[in-house]
Amino acid sequence: MTAAGSTVVTDFAAHLATRASANTRSAYLRDAEQLAALAAESQPPVQLESVTGPQLRRFLSTLHGRGLSGRSLGRMLSSWRALYRYLAEEGRVAADPCAGLRPPKSPKRLPNALSPDEATRLVALPDAKSDDPLTVRDRAMLELFYSSGLRLSELAGLKLDRIDWQAGEVRVWGKGAKERIVPVGSEALAALRRWSDARAHRVERDNEFVFVTLRGAPLSPRAIQARVRHRAIEQGLPQHVHPHMLRHSFASHVLQSSGDLRAVQEMLGHASITSTQVYTHLDFQYLAKAYDAAHPRAKKKR
Repeated sequence: MTAAGSTVVTDFAAHLATRASANTRSAYLRDAEQLAALAAESQPPVQLESVTGPQLRRFLSTLHGRGLSGRSLGRMLSSWRALYRYLAEEGRVAADPCAGLRPPKSPKRLPNALSPDEATRLVALPDAKSDDPLTVRDRAMLELFYSSGLRLSELAGLKLDRIDWQAGEVRVWGKGAKERIVPVGSEALAALRRWSDARAHRVERDNEFVFVTLRGAPLSPRAIQARVRHRAIEQGLPQHVHPHMLRHSFASHVLQSSGDLRAVQEMLGHASITSTQVYTHLDFQYLAKAYDAAHPRAKKKR
């Protein structure tokens, strides 16, 4: 880093001292130092106040070539924008060289989903014993997650009057305070009935939450996550299982069986079909694995 670059970064640090949290400050300064180093390495070297848009684009390409992902570069570009906003406010640059710049796109990560066999193994807890209310409750939670594709917050906030036992449906409040009705499968409905009976002996009548602790307090999202993880380990699943994975599994398996993307969108409560389309990729992955396992000419010869 040149002396001029060091001065700019030092001044930027003083500017951030009362305007950003410690973590934000650390990230912005680290990225500003990276930019100053790139400016010093360029041929010919350039001062930060003189960097142009095309030069910044080359810097991003250089970092991308060194292995930084689009997400990391996007965060870095945000830091650079903050730096040049400061320099513009100070009258040290005439225009923002970051204007119009976009980081390279990162490949979309596909959500993790259980196979149908794994999902069945997870939800099939031995809940016949009436003296084990925790197992009865946990099975009801797992069955409902997998049967209806609920979000964690939706399940944690579910109240008894939102269950339509006759129709086999639940009403939930999703993102954006939007209400939707989702079907509940027969196995999940039966598990909910067993938990409702067990719950009635332990909870005050004015407590409306479906899933509660044995003392009657509403079960927190963190506690639900812990119970799902515990049950997955107990059932011998080889991966880290969380509530959203059951939502992904629900969507993927319904799509595999029905092929109805719009119906899956409605049940998940997605505002855009684009959010649901990721499950078509999961569906293809499942089919590709089945092909590789079954087709006699699919596997490579060794």
